[in-house]
Amino acid sequence: MCITIPRTTVPSDMCRFAVLLLCVLAVAASLPAAVVPAAAHANPSSTPHAVSALPHSANADTVAPATAVVDQRVSPRADIWQQLRAGRGYAVLLRHALAPGTGDPAGFRLGDCSTQRNLSLDGRRQAIAIGAQWRRERVPVDRVLTSRWCRARDTARLLAVGTVTAYPDLDSTFTVPDSVAARRTAKVRALLVRHADQPGVLVLVGHQVNITDITGVAPSSGEGVVVQARVDGSLRVVGTLPAP
Repeated sequence: MCITIPRTTVPSDMCRFAVLLLCVLAVAASLPAAVVPAAAHANPSSTPHAVSALPHSANADTVAPATAVVDQRVSPRADIWQQLRAGRGYAVLLRHALAPGTGDPAGFRLGDCSTQRNLSLDGRRQAIAIGAQWRRERVPVDRVLTSRWCRARDTARLLAVGTVTAYPDLDSTFTVPDSVAARRTAKVRALLVRHADQPGVLVLVGHQVNITDITGVAPSSGEGVVVQARVDGSLRVVGTLPAP
């Protein structure tokens, strides 16, 4: 809104110009700021394959369709051990135990553990404790499959709940292209679906990024995400097994 000054109070053309300038500035200040699309502010992920997931909360039992994994909010359940003992088609997607750091060092080589990020002493103790807890709870393990990364293989071995078999499609997808990650995710989901209605618990030891791709849950080190495969090809995220 411009300020109106009676003509009799304006002493000169210069004053009139000053008043006009104030009016222009006032109108400009009242206009809304330009809106920049959110995408213009987004920072691209620093890794080729980026996955986001929601934190845990109290909601569980959400069905994740075979064709589209939905972010889940799940939490531990008091009856989850009983379900694992008595149910069919259950699997535990276990993130490897504590291994400080992120990703792997430069010069990583799959067959050389000295070039990888490995379990710490606490991580080794954690893996042993997880296996002891599962044995106390009498979890009927069917098979133990693991990523070929040393921290995952060592976790699987230290569980001591069954014979460990390397399964390449559980290998970390942290630095692979999305197309490779999607292919591995599809193969693991197919493996889970083949376990539908089968007795015994299928144990898959791997990495956070892979587990998040499949379930939408981002587990902490040594935490397991329990899913149940159904004959229609869907996966039910049942809950979590917190790390000891």
